[in-house]
Amino acid sequence: MTWTPWIRQVHRWLSIAFTLAVIANVVAMARGEPPFWVGLLALAPLVLLLLTGLYMFVLPYAAAWRGARHRGG
Repeated sequence: MTWTPWIRQVHRWLSIAFTLAVIANVVAMARGEPPFWVGLLALAPLVLLLLTGLYMFVLPYAAAWRGARHRGG
């Protein structure tokens, strides 16, 4: 079972959530001093975006490493 398509889909949805959180943050700041939690609203999707993005970044290197190891080189 490969996780890559699932991770890519989660990454796409997280990018939408992050964008909406940033927009909500900007709107809240335009209305005055926002509550503290509004400033933290975008951090949860951002951290998850970092993790899924790093996973997808490492995939080609891991595949090359596994291929080289499998070929004996």
